[in-house]
Amino acid sequence: MEKLLISYTPFEIRVGLIEGNQLVEFYVERPSEKGLVGNIYKGKVVRVVPGINSAFLDLGLPRTAFLFGDDIMPSAEVDWDKESIVITNLHEVLKEGQEILVQVIKEPIGNKGARVSTNLTLPGHYLVYLPYMNHVGISRKIKDEKDRKRLKEIVEKIKPPNTGWIIRTAAVEAFQEDLKIEMEFLLCLWQEIKEKAEKVKAPALIYEELNIALRAIRDIFNKQISAIIVDNKEFYEDIKNFLERFFPHLVPYVELYEAPEDIFTAHGIQIDIKKILSRKVWLKSGGFIVIEPCEAFTAIDVNTGRYTGTKELEDTVFKINLEAAEEIAYQLRLRNIGGLIIIDFIDMDNPEHQELVLQTLKEALKKDKAKHSFLPISPFGILQMTRERKRESLYQIFYETCPYCYGEAKIKSKRTIYYEILRRLMKMGSHIKNKKIEIEIHPDLSEIIGEEIYYLEDLEKKYNFTAILKPNKEFHISEYKFHILSE
Repeated sequence: MEKLLISYTPFEIRVGLIEGNQLVEFYVERPSEKGLVGNIYKGKVVRVVPGINSAFLDLGLPRTAFLFGDDIMPSAEVDWDKESIVITNLHEVLKEGQEILVQVIKEPIGNKGARVSTNLTLPGHYLVYLPYMNHVGISRKIKDEKDRKRLKEIVEKIKPPNTGWIIRTAAVEAFQEDLKIEMEFLLCLWQEIKEKAEKVKAPALIYEELNIALRAIRDIFNKQISAIIVDNKEFYEDIKNFLERFFPHLVPYVELYEAPEDIFTAHGIQIDIKKILSRKVWLKSGGFIVIEPCEAFTAIDVNTGRYTGTKELEDTVFKINLEAAEEIAYQLRLRNIGGLIIIDFIDMDNPEHQELVLQTLKEALKKDKAKHSFLPISPFGILQMTRERKRESLYQIFYETCPYCYGEAKIKSKRTIYYEILRRLMKMGSHIKNKKIEIEIHPDLSEIIGEEIYYLEDLEKKYNFTAILKPNKEFHISEYKFHILSE
């Protein structure tokens, strides 16, 4: 059975999906760096570019958001026939200064602003509400035709006229009353959004997406998950209160973990970011893969390594490529790698082997909720694929451009280092009571610690110790040391 582990601190929420004894999905959210996907804004059009059939909108964010013609749908703010689906000439329906409701569908990345859509969606556990559509869709992962027919008939029967709905995979377990309750909740939520949008001027945030823990419960939970385990009492109560209001059938699955040992460690999982994001990943056979995040794509190279295999080279290559395909699927999901992905398998002369490797990769990705697309493996063993990218990968969360090598490699971000220090202090806990702890750090950490000093002060109060920060210019940016000065 699977478990959903939720580790809460005021500065970071970590969510891990455990299958067997393996961490298969890992999500991190920091309040200071919270993502935007799912947020709904009242935006103002600042520029329409007919040549690329796009518009730029001011949402009140540091960079203007990007609205592509294919992402604009019928809405109350734009005057066109509601039956139309995609707008051919965006400049004919949008004007500079116009105010419209949009939803973020892709995070800002690098110098690019957020990508937005006017096709608003409000996800629940069983259903997704599409306010501007009049259609009932159903998840492709629901395979049984009887289930598909039953669910579609129920939703068609209970939905208000001229409303759109997508039936999610979790709905297989639902009854009509479950779907009706959730439908009413989503309709009320939409009414609240509309009323707020009418009262404010653009740019303005109208609706903020749930935090990562609640979002994971809403989107990931299925009948394979036996428990949702939370390691903070207050956050546990918050989750229970939320579920009691909106998803009461999930409340019995929520458990509080109160032992002093880290929740992931207690379940046999070591959260070592350096290892999770390691460039080289060894295969059981002795081969290995190398994962290289690049500016425009992610490159993955498959190597024979120490594996010698049978006397037949083709059989050896085939075995390693099969094993690599399964491991690559796992790594894409764990690291949340999105966008264009180029996989360089070891050359295979046999077309049947190429097809079997591709099918193995596809099969291994079936549990992955992100959408994928593939091209056939080339004669040189190159596979081009894409994986849906909505939120930041673990690389973008935990690493930042290295000031020592000017972007040739990556190091831990200053915030990540500070949070490591906080976690170390939490682990020391009662052992540092009534003591002075000198924390030797690189001077560049001072700014981020100063901005979020309250986290350190809270720990000082909780464990009754005094922290003294000592800058050391000789340290590497990621280096720090603890010294106990006195009782």
